[in-house]
Amino acid sequence: MTHTKLTRLRSQGRIFPEYSIPSEELDKREVEKQARVKRYREIFVQVSSQLLQNYYNWFIVIEPHSGDYFIDPEEEVAVQKARLKYPKGMVGIMRLNETGTCGRI
Repeated sequence: MTHTKLTRLRSQGRIFPEYSIPSEELDKREVEKQARVKRYREIFVQVSSQLLQNYYNWFIVIEPHSGDYFIDPEEEVAVQKARLKYPKGMVGIMRLNETGTCGRI
């Protein structure tokens, strides 16, 4: 007579379920993120035509609430400039070229 070992199925779930974010909060964050991205794009379109000739392929860091932007040929330096003025603000990083993208997909 052979005995089969009883294996218990583990339920998959979160390690810390008390830290779950409600779906309403996630939806709210997604809407805020899309609004920020739209604002980044608006500011980029506004200023890129003036800056493209002299600063082609430089990085531009945009603070969406004030409309301020910081440019530099090096991404880290542009971010540092933005962080000096807006240490806790959300910023968007783009590149001064035709599309605003920083690399290839």
